[in-house]
Amino acid sequence: MRLVFAFLAVIGFAGGAAADGTGPVVPAAVGDPHPEGNDYWRVHHMDMLRHDRDLTMREGVRDLAPDDLAIQASIGECFTCHAVKDEAGSFVSFDDERHFCRACHDYAAVTIDCFTCHRSTPPNESGLALRTMAKPDEANSIDAYLSRVAQEMNK
Repeated sequence: MRLVFAFLAVIGFAGGAAADGTGPVVPAAVGDPHPEGNDYWRVHHMDMLRHDRDLTMREGVRDLAPDDLAIQASIGECFTCHAVKDEAGSFVSFDDERHFCRACHDYAAVTIDCFTCHRSTPPNESGLALRTMAKPDEANSIDAYLSRVAQEMNK
């Protein structure tokens, strides 16, 4: 049984291992490094993202001013430095295995759902980090869903 686990471990980790064999190959970022250091962010990025998600979504804190430091780990800011381009010069989305987040998350077999709602590429010209949502009159919009639920409850 140990041999089977050892074999699976070697096969599973070989595809994503770095050149020195110690971990995943992480695409290089552009811009200034994190003041806290990359090791800190590797360990604590989810805690910081969750903290800032809670500030934004549950407490209504928005980072609107350039000197406002309340929100320090906005997912919309990540791709300013951590976006990967394909051969044609277009940004790759999370669906592409070359995506920055997938380097470590695939290696560690961790599933993330950030990009269910958030863009996985740099913001467009409008600066919005969210995906384009369905319109209220579309069948898959939240408004249409809530309307169907209300109708079913009234029956």
